[in-house]
Amino acid sequence: MSCRPTERETSEESSCAVGDTGLAVRPALQPRHHTRTSTTGRVVIKEPAVMSDVPVLVNTAVAIVATVVLIVRFRVNPVISLVLGSLYLGLTTELGLDKTVETITKGFGDIMAEVGLLIAFGVLMGTILQEMGTIEQLVRRLVRLFGPKRLPYSMALTIGTLLQSIYLDALLVISAPLARSASRRIGPMGTPRMAAALAIGLECGIVLMVPGVGTLALAALLDVPLGTMLLWGLILIVPTILISVSIMTFLFHKGFWNSAVDETPAEDPAAEASPAVEEPGPEQDKMADRPRLLLSFAPLILALAMIATGAIADAGKWNNSVLGFVSDPVVALLVGLIGTCVVGRFRIGQARVETAIARGFKESGQILILTAVGGSLAAVVTAGGLGNILRDYFNADSFAPLLLVWLIAAVLHIAIGSVTISAITAAGILAPVAPSLGIDPVLLALAAGTGSLFAVHVTSNTFWLLQSLLGQTTRGTLKTCTVGVSLASVVAIILLQPISLLFF
Repeated sequence: MSCRPTERETSEESSCAVGDTGLAVRPALQPRHHTRTSTTGRVVIKEPAVMSDVPVLVNTAVAIVATVVLIVRFRVNPVISLVLGSLYLGLTTELGLDKTVETITKGFGDIMAEVGLLIAFGVLMGTILQEMGTIEQLVRRLVRLFGPKRLPYSMALTIGTLLQSIYLDALLVISAPLARSASRRIGPMGTPRMAAALAIGLECGIVLMVPGVGTLALAALLDVPLGTMLLWGLILIVPTILISVSIMTFLFHKGFWNSAVDETPAEDPAAEASPAVEEPGPEQDKMADRPRLLLSFAPLILALAMIATGAIADAGKWNNSVLGFVSDPVVALLVGLIGTCVVGRFRIGQARVETAIARGFKESGQILILTAVGGSLAAVVTAGGLGNILRDYFNADSFAPLLLVWLIAAVLHIAIGSVTISAITAAGILAPVAPSLGIDPVLLALAAGTGSLFAVHVTSNTFWLLQSLLGQTTRGTLKTCTVGVSLASVVAIILLQPISLLFF
C-alpha cells in the first residue's frame, strides 16, 4: 500500500508510516515540534523534541505558585505580588524586557477597558440598594420562603439559574452585599457558607446556563442549539450547586474555616450583632414589602433584561445597531444606575444617595486595581504561548474525551485565570474534531464549561472581587472560592458521565 503526497502537500507533510499491518498511518501535525527522522526500510520514526516547551510550562507554574506563596505565606500586598509574578514570567519566556512591560500594561488596560465601568456602576448600584434597605428586604423574603438554614442553597440556585450570571463581574458586585448581609442571619459559619454559595452560583451560571456569556459562546463554537443547551445545562447545574454547597457546609462545620484568620474585622460591629434570623412580621407588613422590593429592584432587573436581550440577539445573529447599543452592558448598567438613583431619592432622600455613592467610589477603587493587575498576569501567561503548547500535548484520540475536554479547560483556567476564556479555548481546540468523537456537542460544551471552573485562584478578577466584597482574607477566599468552585467543577464532570451514558 502506498502513500502519495498531493500537490498541496510538502514532502515532509506527506510523510507516512507503514506498520506491520500494512496500513498507512497519517502522523499528527505538530507545528511547534522539531522532528528528527530516521528510516529503516519502510518504517519512518519521528521523535518530537518537546524540551523547548518545558521551560515555559515550568516558569508558568513557578510564577503562579510564587504569587500565591507571596500573598498567603509572606503577606505581600496582592497588587505587588501579581506584578512580580508577571515580571518573572515575562522575563523567563521570550517576551524580553520591552515586551514584558508592554504586555503587563496592555493587560492592565484591556481589563480596565472591558470591566472598569461595569464594576464601578455595579458597586454604586449595590451601595444604593444597601442604603435603601432593599438587600435586607430580599433576605427576609428568602428567609420566609426557604428558612435561614436553606438560604445558601436558595441563593446559589437563584443566582445560578434565574439571574443566569449574564455578566459575572457586574452581577457579583451587585449580589455581594446581599450575601454579606444574609450571612449574619444564618448564625455560625454564615460568612463562609454564603461566600461559597455565591461563588458556586455565580461561576456555574456563567458557563452552564443560558444566557450566560460563557454558555452562549460554547454553544456557538460547538453548534449547540440554545434550547438544548438550556435544557441540559439546567439539568446539570441544579444538582451540581446543591451537592457542592452541601459538601462545603459539611467541611466548614468540621473545622475547615477559622473566623479569626479567614475573615476581616467588621467595619460596623453593631451590624454583626443583629439577630441571626429575623422573624416574619405581620401579614400586612409582608404585603407592604412586596411593592417596595419590586420597585427597588426594578432598575436592576431592567438592566439585566437589556443585557440578556443583547446576548440572545447575538447568539441568534440578529444584527441591529440600535439593539446592540441599548443592550451593551455599559449602557444597560448605566440605565440601571440612573434608575436606582431616582428610586433612592424618593425612598431615602438625595443626601443618603450621595453618601452611598461616595462609599461606592471608595469601595470600587481597590476592586478595580486588583482586577486590572490580575489581568496583567493573565496577559503575560497568554503571551508566553502556553495555550499553543497545550494543543500539542492533547489530541482527540485520548481516552475519555469528556474528561479530556474537562482537563484542557481546567489547565487553561489555572494558567490564564479566566473562566470564560478557558472554556472557549478548550472548546475551540476540540471543535474541529468533535464530529469524529461520536459525542453530542452539548456534552462537549458542558464538559468545557465544568472544566473551566476548576481552581479559580489569584489570577482571576472574580477571586479578588469575592475577597474584597465579602470581608474575607486571601486565605479565606482560597477556601470559599478556590476550593468551593473547584469542588463544583469535579461534581459537575462526575454527574455528566451518567448523563452521557443514559441519555446520549
